[in-house]
Amino acid sequence: MSNILVTGGAGYIGSVTARELARAGYRVVVIDNLSKGHREALPEGVTFVEGDIGDVSLIKKLVWSYDVDRVIHFAAYSLVGESFEKPELYFENNLIKGVRLIGACVESGVRHFVLSSTAAVYGDPLEIPIPESHPLTPKNPYGFSKLGLEDVLRSYSQTHGLNVAFLRYFNAAGAASGGMIGEDHAPETHLIPIIFQTALKKREKVYVFGGDYDTPDGTAIRDYIHVQDLARAHILVLEAMENGLPHEAYNLGVGRGYSVLEVLTEAQEACGLTIPYEIVGRRVGDPPVLVADNRRFTREFDWQPEYGNLRDILVSAWQWHRVHPDGYGNGESHGAI
Repeated sequence: MSNILVTGGAGYIGSVTARELARAGYRVVVIDNLSKGHREALPEGVTFVEGDIGDVSLIKKLVWSYDVDRVIHFAAYSLVGESFEKPELYFENNLIKGVRLIGACVESGVRHFVLSSTAAVYGDPLEIPIPESHPLTPKNPYGFSKLGLEDVLRSYSQTHGLNVAFLRYFNAAGAASGGMIGEDHAPETHLIPIIFQTALKKREKVYVFGGDYDTPDGTAIRDYIHVQDLARAHILVLEAMENGLPHEAYNLGVGRGYSVLEVLTEAQEACGLTIPYEIVGRRVGDPPVLVADNRRFTREFDWQPEYGNLRDILVSAWQWHRVHPDGYGNGESHGAI
């Protein structure tokens, strides 16, 4: 089996993917500076190095020392609102350090590079569901930083023969491994964790941003994909890269959207509790609808999400939050965030 470097592997999606890779027999090396991730998130059998992706000498040392030939790059800042407030932070961390990482990997002999990208590269959708061929017109610095890194990788593919793949996520959600691996962000901005924190009385209410969108109930619609389905998709891509991929970019979503109010209703059913909410003004940069056209990925990889409906995703998330009401701060850490 190959040795794989996972950047940001102590984060929510990264840690679940590291666990799935280890279970599949890969030798996994994680680098994370722990600014957003948690040391407790890492599974047994994974090599952990605390460090920064912009440290070129460290990256080269890791690639050489562990004979790494492929990389999955998760490490990034990802708060859209914060990216408007501090764009320089996002371009420095996500783009400039990402360029240093890519260069160090290529110089050290890495042959395959998978980028954790985002639906934010599409901007306001011109069609729903959104295909990979949609114009790339980000509306926020976060989306621009990810698109910039896609362009850099595309250039390295042409000039250095690096095999690349861009996995454009829609809304990652849920908890893995029987509810023992879930979300713990600071600050928390994701809808489903906020809903269950409110159910547990950690918050007074859920604030719904915008009730006047051109959608059936007036609230924004999003495509939610379970984090474990995301992780398994990465493994399929890695296994296929040896023979080359027909495309660079792939959407990862379930191809069905749910409004904020639909998520709230389903969440109340999943946990059996009443969840108070208040509709407030829209947030800057929030499109009314984001739903993936995932047919390219499902067709080429014969992939279907294990968690194909919202209720299953919510039940798994509730298992995590019920056992970990304070996230990893309650001393009951059992897995990844």
